[in-house]
Amino acid sequence: MASEAEQGGPQRPLTQPSTRTAIDIATIGGIVAAAGLIMTAILLGGSPGAFIDLPAVLIVIGGTFGVTTACFSLKDMGGAAKTVFRTIMRPHDHPGEAAVQMLQLAQIARHRGALSLQGYLVALEDSPMLHQGLQMVIDGTPGDDVERIMRREVQAIAQRQSRSVSILRKAAEISPAMGLIGTLVGLIQMLGNLDDPSTIGPSMAVALLTTFYGALLANVVFTPLASKMERNAAEDMLINHMHVMATASIARQENPRRLEMLLNTILPPSERVDYFG
Repeated sequence: MASEAEQGGPQRPLTQPSTRTAIDIATIGGIVAAAGLIMTAILLGGSPGAFIDLPAVLIVIGGTFGVTTACFSLKDMGGAAKTVFRTIMRPHDHPGEAAVQMLQLAQIARHRGALSLQGYLVALEDSPMLHQGLQMVIDGTPGDDVERIMRREVQAIAQRQSRSVSILRKAAEISPAMGLIGTLVGLIQMLGNLDDPSTIGPSMAVALLTTFYGALLANVVFTPLASKMERNAAEDMLINHMHVMATASIARQENPRRLEMLLNTILPPSERVDYFG
């Protein structure tokens, strides 16, 4: 006897993947732990006030921001700031649950027609790619056109995410260089005022602290955030490719069993679904 899923069955509530937005503990905890250990070492070794110098901060942080902005644009910098925030406050996606939702939509469309999906669009507003694709299906867009348009959208999203990663990678390159520039500034000031012993200490502080600040920003802040953004982008790409597969399959009126097989080919083994089993 055919299962309820195969027959279409009575209309059931659509499965909503649990996408609870919360602080990424691994990102924040890792950066805070690294910075905390460095601070602890500073406190154990002497006065922390010796590691605070305003000229060094201006050279490294201001110089890094200015040169990075020159490499890109203010719009790109704003987009990168938003991406960093989304990296810290990120919803936890579950590809397996998203796949079940797509298979349910495919079953509904197969047995009740594409227009029956209209009532589910409101519930899919948190999934812009899937919402956009199903809207095109409801409007009668051919399957090949749906797939082509959505793949272009996926590529555009990937390019925006890649640009944000590039900004952080560039900042990680520039901050040590600004530290080196600050070191040279401090040494020049020191050598130019050897006849005044009172200027040697402040000049050496700038020389050494700028290198310290540059290395700290590059290795404790920018590089970890860039790596996490790359990881998150890969997860987003997986979900987006699943949405492309699902909407194109629905538009072509394919058997949902085939869609299940296609989704399982790109899902991680632990997330694979057996909807029709």
